[in-house]
Amino acid sequence: MLLENLVKLLDNYKTKNFENVDITGLSYNSLTTKKGDIFICIRGEASDGHKYAENAVKKGAAALFCEEELDINVPQIIVKDTKRTMANIASAFYNEPSKEINLIGVTGTNGKTTVTHLIQRILEEDNKKCALIGTLGYKLSSQDTYKEAKHTTPQPPELQHDLRLMSDNGIKNVVMEVSSHSLEQKRVGCCDFDGAVFTNLTQDHLDYHITMNNYFKAKAILFENLRKGAFAVINADDEYAQRFIACINEGVKTYTYGVKNNADVKAEDVDFSIDGASLTVEFFGHKEKMHLHLNGMFSVYNALAAFASGLAMGIDYKVIIKALENTKSVAGRFEIVSKKPLVIVDYAHTPDGLENVLKAARELTPKTSNLICLFGCGGDRDTTKRPKMGKIADELSDKVIVTSDNPRSEDPQLIISDIMTGIKTVDTKRIFVEPDRGSAIKFLKSISNPEDVIVIAGKGHEDYQILKNETIHFDDREEARKVFVGV
Repeated sequence: MLLENLVKLLDNYKTKNFENVDITGLSYNSLTTKKGDIFICIRGEASDGHKYAENAVKKGAAALFCEEELDINVPQIIVKDTKRTMANIASAFYNEPSKEINLIGVTGTNGKTTVTHLIQRILEEDNKKCALIGTLGYKLSSQDTYKEAKHTTPQPPELQHDLRLMSDNGIKNVVMEVSSHSLEQKRVGCCDFDGAVFTNLTQDHLDYHITMNNYFKAKAILFENLRKGAFAVINADDEYAQRFIACINEGVKTYTYGVKNNADVKAEDVDFSIDGASLTVEFFGHKEKMHLHLNGMFSVYNALAAFASGLAMGIDYKVIIKALENTKSVAGRFEIVSKKPLVIVDYAHTPDGLENVLKAARELTPKTSNLICLFGCGGDRDTTKRPKMGKIADELSDKVIVTSDNPRSEDPQLIISDIMTGIKTVDTKRIFVEPDRGSAIKFLKSISNPEDVIVIAGKGHEDYQILKNETIHFDDREEARKVFVGV
């Protein structure tokens, strides 16, 4: 693509050394820049891409997209904010792929990953190809393997590249997790969404958004930008439901789901066992029984969100129920790795997420047995949720092991100290501290019995641990199997 064709998309810009060179790729990392790329200089929290522009040019960058004039002899396009304009550039470069597909965005604090997987299964059960983009990476079908992703919602060059790849492969349906960061930073600014799903809004990422109102406003962007003819699916039981509904434009079809309040899609007679959840789903005058392999009330909500999305796309309810009933657990989401004791690994890393998982696990815990929780909190993230999670673990579990999550640059012991302030009474017979996560998982065996239920929370599907100076291989599921299964 010629540089002038990208420049036409911009409203306010300056140029330096302008020459209509051919752009063959997009890059914002000088280490991966290739010949013919336009290098996009991004100012991040830890680094400034302008400092690496010269390195990018040495690697072959044909032009620069920047926020200030640089003393480098290549064509430069200067704008006020490259991060917020990058989506326009990426969408145009890949010829606006989102306009060619049925793109569904799922946002909320918890449940995004599971809901996207369930919607993908529903579409595939209806004989429609569907790709997925999210926390676990992206894949072209439910049978495909994940391709690694750096973010829940990729940066615009990767996102638009992936959407183009999917469309060119004949995939006309894509379901995507949409994070609050990606909405605030305009990563999905040029995505043409045909549907949007809201799961819930509880405390998370306040290190970035500062207030819950800012967090809400970021999430609401997805719904404010829905065009006429699109659909929105809203959790009627969430306290922010009406605020999200108020954001939706006229002409957008709105569907609600829930358990407690009146909703278009509602669950009744919910019952849990080790095999999953049984319920009756009521929708538009119909009542149908459904058995899920997924467990916990949060899984019921996730299934209802997917159910409503299927109806919004005109899919027959019998197809929807079949897809949901045939879906096994999603990696690292209430994933059972041992049955004696029952060991559950879950990604819960927020107060609400931990509460939901522990309540679901309590449903499976025999009255004469213990519910044991092992968890930690990530470093360099919202510190205010740490004591709240300590309080939840203390109140909902019989025994608690506080350990490390991804400490990053913080001292693990200081993170643990923050968590411990939320624990009312430190009873050494039921509250334990072990900063080393591997040792903490091994310690579980010494304080548990075969009939107990153990929740290992926080990291879920992750197969790494981020320490101060390195990232190491670490998988809660692998470690738990070694201890309790012997493999």
